[in-house]
Amino acid sequence: MPLLHVFCLILIRSAFNQDFYDINSINTIELTFQQVNWDYLLDSLYDAGEGRLLGAAFINGQQFDSVGVRYKGNSSYQPNLVKKPLNIKLDYVIDDQELNGYGTLKLSNGFKDPSLIRETLGYEIARTYMPASRANYAKVFINDTYLGLYTSVQDADRFFMQTHFMCDDNTRLKGELNGNMQGINGVWNYLGSDSSLYFDRYTLESDFGWKELVQFLDTVNNYNDYLKSVLNVDRHLWMLAYDNLLVNLDAPINMPQNFYLFKDLTGRFNPIMWDLNETFGGFVNAGNGPPLNTHQLQHFDPFYRSNDSDYPIVSKVLNNPVNKRTYVAHMKTMLQELFETGWYEQRALEIQQIINEEVQNDPNKLYTYQQFLDNIYNTVGGGPPPQGPGIIGIVELMDSRSDYLSSLPLFQLDAPEISNVSHFPEMVSPGDEVWINATVNTASVIQLGIRPETHNRFIRMNMFDDGNHNDGGTGDGIYGISLPAGPSDMAYYIFADNDEAVSFSPDRAEYEFYSVHVIADVVINEFMADNETTVIDQDGEYDDWIEFYNNSGNPILINGWYLSDNPDDPDKWAFPDTLITPGQYLIVWADEDGSQEGLHANFKLSADGEVILLLDAGLNLIDEAAFGPQKTDTTTGRFPNGTGDFIEMIPTFSSENINVLVSAKLELTANVGKPVLSPNFPNPFQNNTAITFYLPQRQYISLEIFDLYGQKKRVIFEGILEEGDHKFGLDGSDYKPGIYFAYLKTDQGDQTIKLMKMD
Repeated sequence: MPLLHVFCLILIRSAFNQDFYDINSINTIELTFQQVNWDYLLDSLYDAGEGRLLGAAFINGQQFDSVGVRYKGNSSYQPNLVKKPLNIKLDYVIDDQELNGYGTLKLSNGFKDPSLIRETLGYEIARTYMPASRANYAKVFINDTYLGLYTSVQDADRFFMQTHFMCDDNTRLKGELNGNMQGINGVWNYLGSDSSLYFDRYTLESDFGWKELVQFLDTVNNYNDYLKSVLNVDRHLWMLAYDNLLVNLDAPINMPQNFYLFKDLTGRFNPIMWDLNETFGGFVNAGNGPPLNTHQLQHFDPFYRSNDSDYPIVSKVLNNPVNKRTYVAHMKTMLQELFETGWYEQRALEIQQIINEEVQNDPNKLYTYQQFLDNIYNTVGGGPPPQGPGIIGIVELMDSRSDYLSSLPLFQLDAPEISNVSHFPEMVSPGDEVWINATVNTASVIQLGIRPETHNRFIRMNMFDDGNHNDGGTGDGIYGISLPAGPSDMAYYIFADNDEAVSFSPDRAEYEFYSVHVIADVVINEFMADNETTVIDQDGEYDDWIEFYNNSGNPILINGWYLSDNPDDPDKWAFPDTLITPGQYLIVWADEDGSQEGLHANFKLSADGEVILLLDAGLNLIDEAAFGPQKTDTTTGRFPNGTGDFIEMIPTFSSENINVLVSAKLELTANVGKPVLSPNFPNPFQNNTAITFYLPQRQYISLEIFDLYGQKKRVIFEGILEEGDHKFGLDGSDYKPGIYFAYLKTDQGDQTIKLMKMD
């Protein structure tokens, strides 16, 4: 295959990984079945409750063979509809056939959502405060017939869990009704120790977990004082606040369905929301009463179910006064950030504009184009049966609801004020004393929430205003506490409570937090989890690799140290007799092949994301790197080299990290006071190409060429240039075919473009 084609495939692969759920992109999914009666067959499989129809899929032009397709949904599936919701399993027959990690695609038809933005906007809001799926849109064709525009939502599968929780094989269950709903009431009820009692309320999606679910529900209901040991309470409070604020009633605050439970590395279950097509008041039944009217939706009780023993998912959590105050604080944060500012309305209009033309052209839309336009602001009726009383407008609901909630006494109580949060030293070594300070007014309890390692949970400890904790004078409102730095970066936040209301800093804690940067002598400096064309090992294989660096001025013997990708198995691979000298880079290949020359660990890295742990001979953590999905032939490394935060970068295998990011396309800026580095011409080139750029003012610049491995090939120019357009030729006749980067460094920032040298 010509090198240019290889390069293009790499870019396509990276684009899929990064952009498939980009809200600004509308994907094209073409399904092909050999059977002309495919709709009848899919209906039959749906009625049988099992099985998929085999076919081929072309997704944005990329072919996937032997995919399994079925119809999905409950009320959103109706046999008479042309546009029925779809579930497409790419790896149904062919193992690991994925769209860069995405194995199952879930497509919704817009049932009970004339606006067609409830899911995309709803998930975008959720992702601001907790792990939640990505969502955008897709045009779907079956056997060359256009079905219409669908909402495309990321599945909460193993890939999702690996991305957000650094593991994917722990207990995972979906709360959903498996059969007749008759007689089922409540969510998270403890029914007894027999796991079969839960089969009609949950679906097990991991290899094991029924026992863990029963133990969890037993603790929630019967040993409630130990709730924090089995549940990520803060994350759960964010979900409860979200569902109530957005009147998302087809959710576990009201219905025994549409949520996941996942047990993380700390042994706690985490709730994950699902199925948001009826959020913003699309589902109007609460309990056994009649459907809620517009006024009732706008004035929906923010403490709904908090005293309902049949709903321990709410009542057994909000029964704690601090939890209840935290719940109110989280809801107020969402109100103030997204709704009182009008952000949600502007974002709704922006998403509507993205799909406007496609909705007009949808031959099978469930609502008219005018209803699509109107439903952001106004109630819209009609649509597929059952039609019901109409679907409330998103702004019609949320503007009034925001005013109503803000007027409630519990939402008007003055919360503590937190400011001037800081820590010092800014950068520390393991074991160093770290002081954390904050100014807090009108609070009786001031605590530091601290997480010493990425895969641990936050714990809280009291802060002091006694003049003895680097906190200034006694009673001056400045609080302090010190603790030894852990082996890796530490996350923290401030919590304050005045017995009426609570505050957090940052406001979105625990999902967002401050960080103490901890630098060990030996660090994980760079790693590549998807090496397809970048660098080969001694046997000519493109394997994953991890680079270590010695920050100290002394040689360090690391024989007997351990490397792992699993906190539950920390001594997974032991270093042999190994000395890493000052300033040395050390490479370990993660390829499960210890028979080869060099250092080869007994595990591979997951391009979907995971954690890398470096431990000493006593299994004490030295350094760690937690990462999400990785791009092909791109690394994650520390910048500045050895001490900085991890960023995406071009590979600098066994050499100093530089801040030159790989980009699939150059994003040009207008000539508005910034330098502009234009694409080179010709590109690709054989021997010669020209590099042009614009400078808005006279300044000192450097223009350099780097290869794919981060090695500097040439300095084209270094010095002062006048304002205006500049052009430099590059003689690349002595360059090997491959990828290079032109790196323009100016007083106003740095820019990079990709160059392609051909044979």
